[in-house]
Amino acid sequence: MDEDEVALCQIDRQSPRERRHEAILDAAEALFIEQGYDRTSLAEIVRRSGGSLATLYELFGNKQGLLHAIAVRWCGDTMAERARRGADAPQSNLETLMDYVRSECDTWRSPRAIALMRMLVSECLRDRDFALQTYRDLHLPFIAEVTELFAGWADAGEVAIDDPEATAHLFLSIVSGDTMLSRLFGVEDGIPDEEQIRWRLQPFFVHFGIR
Repeated sequence: MDEDEVALCQIDRQSPRERRHEAILDAAEALFIEQGYDRTSLAEIVRRSGGSLATLYELFGNKQGLLHAIAVRWCGDTMAERARRGADAPQSNLETLMDYVRSECDTWRSPRAIALMRMLVSECLRDRDFALQTYRDLHLPFIAEVTELFAGWADAGEVAIDDPEATAHLFLSIVSGDTMLSRLFGVEDGIPDEEQIRWRLQPFFVHFGIR
């Protein structure tokens, strides 16, 4: 079964409410990217997705809730794709981490992802509560995912990691570095490729015995 067939099966299993939820998110994301977050009205989103304004408010609360839900869906899809790749091709611990690097590189080169990140940053600067919610729901799940990975390797005696959570934060800081700022500001020269990040990570791999 190919990816399109899998997607169709998933849609068939969705309830009408779930399909409406996804249709509104699809319409909102498309409009946000096409014409900007601030210039997009809820009425436009409803016209494109169908349904009603009442349903939109019931499902998402407001436009900010829509932006948050779009970001959470995107991050969830990214984590699910990494898990699928890992299940399809058993690999070394080092190559498992390099899968995270490839995922980050794909993000940095995705106009869709960068547009979304810019909208999130702008809204986070305007609303501290939204910023905290975004940090909690987008950043911390990634840290938790990598922390669990490191903890499992440490428990199995495969790596020399004494603090999995701190190591997860360190890993992310090395991988991302100043790349996110470069991408947000449109400085293409500041984006390292996979091999450059692997070079940056060599001391990390050696120190923690990751092979």
